[in-house]
Amino acid sequence: MRRAYERAGVDVGDLGPDPVVAFGRWFADAAAAGVAEPNAMVLATADAAGAPSARTVLLKGYDGRGLRFFTNLGSAKAAELAVNPRAALVFPWHAVSRQVRVVGTVVEVGRDEVEVYFASRPRDAQLGAWASEQSTVVPSRAALDAALAEVAARFPGDVPTPPGWGGYRVVPQTWEFWAGRAGRLHDRLRYRRTEQGWTIERLAP
Repeated sequence: MRRAYERAGVDVGDLGPDPVVAFGRWFADAAAAGVAEPNAMVLATADAAGAPSARTVLLKGYDGRGLRFFTNLGSAKAAELAVNPRAALVFPWHAVSRQVRVVGTVVEVGRDEVEVYFASRPRDAQLGAWASEQSTVVPSRAALDAALAEVAARFPGDVPTPPGWGGYRVVPQTWEFWAGRAGRLHDRLRYRRTEQGWTIERLAP
């Protein structure tokens, strides 16, 4: 299978000096173009031995400090981040022939941010966070449904934040903005953090 890329590319002048601002514009473009879940990002982590794993999670906020996501602190990704606090992200916006990659260090989000975000989640998602011990083996779907029913009965009103639920912030060391071009001569612009600020480099496709 082969797809020809015929959209406009990207140059340094199109993005500007601040990768967060550039990301915001590209994110808005993807949403306006109807990309399904433009905040879906592939999160890659590695364990202490360097064995990698990747999965799709949802971006739940970003600013100059980094990009946030939330998860069960007992999950496989959390265990890997505990021993190797670095991660890579990919936003695969295929419909608009664009992709953004981020590589950086990872820190836990403060409990106050966790509480605020958890309170904003739909009730079924809140209950699911209590019912599921993420990444552990379950005997059956029926057992998972029974756990959900038990939690729903336990919390008929407001659902508190589970003690084992939290969030992470990926602090970028590099951002890469990719735009598909004809003949596979794609545009790749990388922002690399230095002591003087962001250095912008064009990479060969």
